[in-house]
Amino acid sequence: MDRYIQAPISKDDAASLRAGDYVYLTGTIYTARDAAHKRMQETLEKGEDLPVSMDRNIIYYMGPSPAREGRPIGSAGPTTASRMDKYAPNLLDLGLGAMIGKGKRSQAVIDAIVRNGSVYFAAIGGAGALLSKCILSSEVIAYDDLGTEAIRKLEVKNFPVVVVIDSTGCNLYETSAAAYAK
Repeated sequence: MDRYIQAPISKDDAASLRAGDYVYLTGTIYTARDAAHKRMQETLEKGEDLPVSMDRNIIYYMGPSPAREGRPIGSAGPTTASRMDKYAPNLLDLGLGAMIGKGKRSQAVIDAIVRNGSVYFAAIGGAGALLSKCILSSEVIAYDDLGTEAIRKLEVKNFPVVVVIDSTGCNLYETSAAAYAK
């Protein structure tokens, strides 16, 4: 089913999504990769506030290439999500509404998705140039010294993703593999 969702994602929208749904996101999402996640974890361990609220926000695991003239961002394809698995449960427990990446997630992340009524979306790897066309603006808001791994605030319109793990824990990678095996 095709769904059009506003970002940040509401609890009701997250609860209504099912693994396999095609979703088009419009609104504000944030980027963060390995180095930014590590720095956020260190910030939390010091008892300090994160540079962006996790409350129902969406983090896209992506580090863009340089923008061409006249564009807000370069190629913007997803990064392998499992590299953030050691950090994701804590961020989900702080209210993170959804994550966008590619590839499988650990059981600890799946448990945290269910516990918090969140969602894991996949973006199509290798389609970064096409995905960048859905990004209206890009602004570094934290950790500028990390270069492409800085946290960016993106304004997106009809950004295409697929629900891989829904708020009930249904995992498209597993259900699709089982259906194919039949």
